[in-house]
Amino acid sequence: MLIPCPACGPRETTEFVYMGDASVSRPALDAPAEMWAAAVYDRTNPLGRHQELWHHTYGCRCILRVTRDTGTHAIAGVALVGMDPEGGS
Repeated sequence: MLIPCPACGPRETTEFVYMGDASVSRPALDAPAEMWAAAVYDRTNPLGRHQELWHHTYGCRCILRVTRDTGTHAIAGVALVGMDPEGGS
């Protein structure tokens, strides 16, 4: 699978480290342990379009938000985290 890095161009996934689901909301730091346990362990395994975070560890070291279909692995979009679509911050 190739990930089209906005800074480096298309690269193999071996250059990246998967950082997890980009849509997960985490509890407050002072939330009860039960809420943290649920946030960590009670997850769905979505089929279809999904947003993920990937770190280009062996490249530009940017963090990317990748929209990928979990059934086909087709990538629908990639954006640098912290950047708006027009390229501002």
